[in-house]
Amino acid sequence: MKATLAILTIGVVPVSEVLPLLTEHISAQQITHHSLLGTLSREEVMEDYAPEPGEAQLPTLLSDGELGNVSLPKIACALQGVIEVLDNQGYEVILLMSTAPITGLVARNAILLEPTRIIPPLVGSIVDGHQVGVLVPIPELMENQSRKWQCLVKAPLLAVANPFWDSEEKLIDAGRDLLARGADVLMLDCLGFHQHHRDLLQKHLDVPVLLSNVLVARLASELLV
Repeated sequence: MKATLAILTIGVVPVSEVLPLLTEHISAQQITHHSLLGTLSREEVMEDYAPEPGEAQLPTLLSDGELGNVSLPKIACALQGVIEVLDNQGYEVILLMSTAPITGLVARNAILLEPTRIIPPLVGSIVDGHQVGVLVPIPELMENQSRKWQCLVKAPLLAVANPFWDSEEKLIDAGRDLLARGADVLMLDCLGFHQHHRDLLQKHLDVPVLLSNVLVARLASELLV
């Protein structure tokens, strides 16, 4: 059977939560997952992707369950190489599931979906002039998130809540803080956030909540009809 969709991730990303959105239209056997670093040990990752002095760094969840800072340009170069391989293998859609600030990736034949390029203008068109509050997993990503959402009419409000390590109470408190500061729409912009996190916030805070991975997965699913 021809493989239709390739999901490409950088570090350890739980893709099982978005698979039901994709398998509405195609069989799970037509979807493959390729992780650049997820199957490597920390030592193997750092041997090839450790940042050089002055290089931009990307915090990524590694196979030992801890974050590691890797070189952003090295990751971008490696991703382009994997995309070229997947493109040559005949995949129709390549879905890059990453919120990393990586641009310039290309595929010659496949449709390449990059959340960083697609999601901000999509969310901007959905929320219009509403005040967006973005939940960010770690403080190190705050500056990047401010740049990422520059297309919004109003500059986003930011708060930190980690889907892997923080309790539900801390997630709710972070969302409540954003609402108190003026947000009327919440955005969960980390691939570790899933629909149960969205449901939790909507139940306790009674506010619209958007999930970046659900938005891009639904877009991918429409392309696979």
